[in-house]
Amino acid sequence: MGEKKAQARERILAAAGAALLQRGLVEPGVGEVMGAAGLTVGGFYAHFENKEALMLEVFQQMLCRRRERVAQLDPALTGQDRRVLLAAFYLSRKHRDAREQGCPLPSSLGELGRMPGGFRGVLAEHIELMTALLAGSPEEADQALADIALMVGGLALARALGPGELSDRVLRAAKSAIV
Repeated sequence: MGEKKAQARERILAAAGAALLQRGLVEPGVGEVMGAAGLTVGGFYAHFENKEALMLEVFQQMLCRRRERVAQLDPALTGQDRRVLLAAFYLSRKHRDAREQGCPLPSSLGELGRMPGGFRGVLAEHIELMTALLAGSPEEADQALADIALMVGGLALARALGPGELSDRVLRAAKSAIV
C-alpha cells in the first residue's frame, strides 16, 4: 500500500473511532466518517469493502489498544491490585466524561446484537484476553471477569446518566465493589 493511501486509511480509521465513541457502531454513516477524515465518500471503497468492515476493524483496533495499556501495568502487581488500579481510572469522572477517548464498549454493547457475528467474536476475544491480563492466577479468572463486567456496566450507566450526583455515586459504588 502506498504511503498516501496508508495515511488516508489511518485518517478514516481515526474518524471512525471518534464516531464510534460518540455514537456507537450503527449510527455513524460513511459520509460522516469520510467528511471527518477530510476525504470524499467516493474514495471509501478503495480502503474498505463496506461500513461494517470499517467499523469492525476500528472496533478491534480500539480494544487492542486498551489491552496494550493494561499490559503495561507492573507485572509484579497481583491480579487484584491490577483490577483495583484499572478501576480507579476506568470508573473515574474523567473517563466517564471523555467521550472522544476511552473505551468503546459502553457506546457499542447494546448494538452488537444488530451487527454481524464477527463483532461478537472480537468482543469475546477481548474479554478473554482482558480476563487473562487482570487475573493473577487461573483461580482469579471468574473474579476478573466479574470485575470487567462491573467496570463496563458501571461506566455505561454513569455515562447514560451524564455528569451529576447519581452518576458519581454509580462510579464510586462500582469502584468500591472491586476490592
